[in-house]
Amino acid sequence: MDHALPQRISRLCGARLPDGSVVDIDIRSDTAGPPIVAAVRPAAGSPAADSGTLDLTGYLLLTAPAEPHAHLDKALSWDTLAPPFGDLGAAIANWRNGSRVFTAESFRERATAAALALVRNGVTAIRTHVDILEGPDPLRGIVAVDTVRTRLRGLADLEIVVMVPSHADTELVHAALDAGADLVGGAPHVAPDPVAETIRLLRLAHERDIGADLHIDEFLHGDHHTFATFAEQVEHWPPERPRTAGHCCRLGTMPENELAELLRAVARSGIGVVSLPLTNLYLQGWDDPVATPRGLTAINALLDAGIPVAAGGDNVRDPFNPVGRSDPLETAALLIAAGHVAPETALRLITDGAREVLGLPEAGAKVGARAEFLAVRGDSLLDVLANAPADRIVIHDGAVVSISRTEHRFAEFAAVEV
Repeated sequence: MDHALPQRISRLCGARLPDGSVVDIDIRSDTAGPPIVAAVRPAAGSPAADSGTLDLTGYLLLTAPAEPHAHLDKALSWDTLAPPFGDLGAAIANWRNGSRVFTAESFRERATAAALALVRNGVTAIRTHVDILEGPDPLRGIVAVDTVRTRLRGLADLEIVVMVPSHADTELVHAALDAGADLVGGAPHVAPDPVAETIRLLRLAHERDIGADLHIDEFLHGDHHTFATFAEQVEHWPPERPRTAGHCCRLGTMPENELAELLRAVARSGIGVVSLPLTNLYLQGWDDPVATPRGLTAINALLDAGIPVAAGGDNVRDPFNPVGRSDPLETAALLIAAGHVAPETALRLITDGAREVLGLPEAGAKVGARAEFLAVRGDSLLDVLANAPADRIVIHDGAVVSISRTEHRFAEFAAVEV
């Protein structure tokens, strides 16, 4: 894939921040490290017309979102697999059988398209889960997504979590890690023995001295919880080793006293939690036709407990979710509507919160932070969350990596007095 040379930026001018202030931002680039923000000051007026200056008048400037939980290998497979509408079990069965039809080239093409959609919408760091597949060549998805990572270098940073099925032996997991996966993952709550599988996956990660990102308790009713085991197993891991729990839907329906006790253990463990509203709204609650639960994790309780929380887009047009725009602004809007969080909190969960859970350096309009930005045409935070304008400029490592513009035209019409 050929990319035009990114435009290196030394100054952003006239940018409106979510707090309403309008600022100019200086960006310092040198060979000692990645570009960082050198200064943030009130806007001085008309910017100088030079190649290193970007005029952001009319744009809202955000920290570039990070996608903490994607499935690039599954993305855009709905039309081919024609899955039934249904819950998590139906989706797993459809993917397990249907994924056999996809070649390595199909994995590369779909993963590339899905990743570019994320970049176009403002994401500059992606963590994706990739399955060990059924049948021959079980690692072709991981190898394909690792190739995509190389092809997209310079546009976004990509991290791979190997999704380990309970029947995969240790040798195959190590082969997946050798093939390009960075972290150990899986969905132990669907294994025959969820607690034993949780322990197995975490021991594999410990043996490799790498982190783990597990799908945790992705159900609304039941007592086969794995989150407490996860917290207990990683509490004494080195602090720099990643540990992430995705979905955690059961927290949203757990009795208050039981939830409080569990959250104390999670807070001690250093686990970050990823809420995935779009997919969980679709997959959860099929057995509850009356007063259907939202299916989201207990976002506000997690935040109140001081636990790092992020939010992501998860599945996009695959058996686990027939819709999705690969747009973090869509995720934020759903957090407000379905998760009952304030707009400022929703923004934080897709930007600073996501970067924290992924272990990424601080970014955005703060002195010393990485020069990672998303500029969206709009007047305010609520404006861009409500309308999700397509007019966007994406800056990764101090360089413009994507520009999207729209044009609107109306037919002539006669003015009517009212």
